[in-house]
Amino acid sequence: MSEPIPRIRRQILLANLVAQVGIILTGGLVRLTGSGLGCPTWPECVPGSYVPVREQAEGFHKVIEFGNRTLTGVLAIVAVLAVWAVWRWTPVRRLKIAAVTVLVGVAFQAALGGVTVLTDLHPVTVAAHFLVSAGLVAAAAYLWFARDEHDGTARPVVPELVRRVAWLTCAVAAVVLTLGTVVTGSGPHSGDADAPARFGFDPRTISWLHADSVMLFVGLVVAVWLASRLSSAPASAGRAWRAVLLVTLAQGAVGYVQYLTDLPEVLVLTHMFGAAALVVALTHGVLSLREIAQD
Repeated sequence: MSEPIPRIRRQILLANLVAQVGIILTGGLVRLTGSGLGCPTWPECVPGSYVPVREQAEGFHKVIEFGNRTLTGVLAIVAVLAVWAVWRWTPVRRLKIAAVTVLVGVAFQAALGGVTVLTDLHPVTVAAHFLVSAGLVAAAAYLWFARDEHDGTARPVVPELVRRVAWLTCAVAAVVLTLGTVVTGSGPHSGDADAPARFGFDPRTISWLHADSVMLFVGLVVAVWLASRLSSAPASAGRAWRAVLLVTLAQGAVGYVQYLTDLPEVLVLTHMFGAAALVVALTHGVLSLREIAQD
């Protein structure tokens, strides 16, 4: 049997997950303060300078946008360390793939951020920016929750039907997140205070479509939670899916309140954090439906 993962490597994997969640929040702050074009060009902040300059007309927006760009470098460093940690401690191929995915994803996000700026914050690129981040959060969460999978093979602890419903729940979650980006891209927080770019959909209609998809998601989460409790699965599986349900209900409450209060910035940012937390909880939930048979 392999030795337990060293503490420093656990810390690296946790930092990797926290960083991926954190960049979603800083990206949300950029959007909510209208700082998306605080650095109006890319890769330079302004023509002739990679950092903000005093005479820029963008004011405090340049600081917020440049700060978000700088954090990408921090993410890259942590992602490199995560690849090193995984390669040194485990032979499990899927964990190595997840670590490399996060690293490649950070580089892709940097390029996508540049495209977003160069297209004047087109809502499609802004939405893609968030959705890629959500995927990277899932990969980083997988690395964290599966950190003890040094060897052995996974075996299901619930019937195959339950596992299929769990994966269907993940697919619906992807739809929920995608519609959420369309809601945001149709509302007032477009990312730039002077030149708002929006999808053009009716915010009320797209919000209710998003809410309908959430209701379907809640039903599926309840189904998997109950099935995991009624089956012979370990109690940890039921607790994991209960966490998914609680995060989902909290997200729903925040979503309705922000809709009824005309989308205050604090609640929108809270909703974005909740979306990241939901991805983490859902990843844990799926992993809880199997266990590793150690040699």
